[in-house]
Amino acid sequence: MKLYCLSGHPNFPCNVLKFKSTTIMLDCGLDATSVLNFLPLPLVHSPRLSKLPGWVSQDGMLSLVKELKECAGRVFVDAQPEFRVPETELLDLSTVDVILISNYHCMMALPYITENTGFTGTVYATEPTLQIGRLLMEELVHFMERVPKTQSATCWKHKEMQQMLPGPLKGAVDAQTWKPCYSMQEVNSALRKVQLVFFSQKVELFGAVQVSPVSSGHALGSSNWIIQSHHEKVAYMSGSCVLTNTHPQPMDKISLKNSDVLILTGLIQTPTSKPDGMLGEFCSKLAMTIRAGGNVLVPCYPSGAIYDLFECLHQFIESANLGNTPFYFISPVAHSSLEFSQIFHEWLCPNKQSKVYLPEPPFLHAEMIQSNKLKHYPSIHGKFSSEFRQPCVVFTGHPSLRFGDVVHFMELWGKSSRNSIIFIEPDFRDPDALAPYQPLAMNCYYCPIDKRLNFKQVSKLLKEVQPLRVVCPEQYCEQYMLELQPPPIPYRRCSVLSLPFKRCYERVHLLPELARSLVPSEITPGVSVAPVSAVLQSKDNKHTLQLAPSTPTVAAAAAAAPPSKKRKRAVEEPPEVVLAPKPLLSGAVPLAALLATLHKNGIKVKVDETASGHTLDLETDDTKIRLEEGVTHIECNDQMLRTVMRDFVLRFLQKL
Repeated sequence: MKLYCLSGHPNFPCNVLKFKSTTIMLDCGLDATSVLNFLPLPLVHSPRLSKLPGWVSQDGMLSLVKELKECAGRVFVDAQPEFRVPETELLDLSTVDVILISNYHCMMALPYITENTGFTGTVYATEPTLQIGRLLMEELVHFMERVPKTQSATCWKHKEMQQMLPGPLKGAVDAQTWKPCYSMQEVNSALRKVQLVFFSQKVELFGAVQVSPVSSGHALGSSNWIIQSHHEKVAYMSGSCVLTNTHPQPMDKISLKNSDVLILTGLIQTPTSKPDGMLGEFCSKLAMTIRAGGNVLVPCYPSGAIYDLFECLHQFIESANLGNTPFYFISPVAHSSLEFSQIFHEWLCPNKQSKVYLPEPPFLHAEMIQSNKLKHYPSIHGKFSSEFRQPCVVFTGHPSLRFGDVVHFMELWGKSSRNSIIFIEPDFRDPDALAPYQPLAMNCYYCPIDKRLNFKQVSKLLKEVQPLRVVCPEQYCEQYMLELQPPPIPYRRCSVLSLPFKRCYERVHLLPELARSLVPSEITPGVSVAPVSAVLQSKDNKHTLQLAPSTPTVAAAAAAAPPSKKRKRAVEEPPEVVLAPKPLLSGAVPLAALLATLHKNGIKVKVDETASGHTLDLETDDTKIRLEEGVTHIECNDQMLRTVMRDFVLRFLQKL
């Protein structure tokens, strides 16, 4: 078994597992942190960004004024933002049989894999993962195509150039492999390859292994994957949550138990922050800003954490006397996202499922929309511009602050200290995201709402499920100091691991006619064995024992031969003598009984105990009998004496 790591970021995983003649890709996350090295894409012309000076080295020897711009002491690329995609050169991705998707955040690189590598396999995902993943991709493409940039920036990526640049561009990893965003045509083509699955549904891959998704408790439809054969089991755990006060179905821990190998990824990035505490702090900062007459900007994805955030705000608004404050949710997929959260009731926790049968909407943001406390718009143009009033709270994307409607609000509100921006997505930290907007007067708060497993939770969980070995990103061993026995096996981008996983058994089926011909013999009380002479047929990774073809007799062969006019001898050659198969021997040679037999026949023996058994040294002849577990050796130069010793030993063994 081998594991290929194609991504260096543990929260945007992409691994390939080779197991029992199948090649399985585990997630295909897109590392979007690379866009932080680029300038924002404003919806309208920005005089501030257009006046930024081009970058020239301090000695004046290197000038990239057309590609790089300097802002507040930091250098940015002035081009269309690019993404760090999974590694495509480590192995031939056209050989990948299937792709297993854990959640919608871990499928954002799917078009790069399925459309440009010769991939012809199948992608498996749950329905919420597919539909919400489609919305995230659609929003990303919309943001990029709405504000295209004609100029490209490639010179700075050359290694000789990059080494002379200031940080963080100097330390940008694999910059030459970064790629621009895919098109909507590529998205649609990639998603047509997705086959929907349900929790605990078993999908057979070529008769070799079965894969099955089980609830991970992290997001709508998010799943961990169980990959197993008849005798081996691999668990893939990505982005899991053990909390009980969340909207998805609870995590299925039982299915993860007793795995031979558990591949772990997608742990929380802020191990000290608790989701409930972050929700409380978010509401506190929001209320403080609104009461001061300011606006609140919340950069976010159009799905996921905002569902829980709206739930919290529904209860907080009235108690904080914010009932008249407008809440705006702006995204080209805002309406679809809110609708999907209400219709996927079978993927929700039991508490929210029960509301559907009352009938009541599972999520409270439906009431906020009906009462006009929450309004959603596809963009800042059109209807929003006529209904917009301040102070207000705006939820919009992208969390990187590099593209989307959020760029417009940063330019609009960034110069006032009364306004605030609150980061809730853990993928992007405020210093890096805000760098191209400096100097900035608005207040900045980091309240990541991340319900994935933290270090203590995963340590407790691993003790419950008890995998034989754990494989995880090297960051978990270094930063979180994940201590297990035996120690976890770390991996990093472009590493290839040979996992300590030995296949010992295969399941073989007996045909009924062969089973009827077997005659078992009891070798020990309750244990019977039977010798089998059969033909092994292997097809589609399934093995079957069939009756061995019988050897035709001479008479049968003569009868089957066609008649001839010329007389021939009945037998031209002597028939081949078919020897009966030697009987199989079972049992162990008892030392005391063998010594008694030798003494009875006048043979004197000296017994020496060894580490693996006993050695019997015959005093009269240069002969030794070594008795070991499972094997007996007779060393003798006299052929007749060796035959006698063999017969003595065979007396104590059972013939099958």
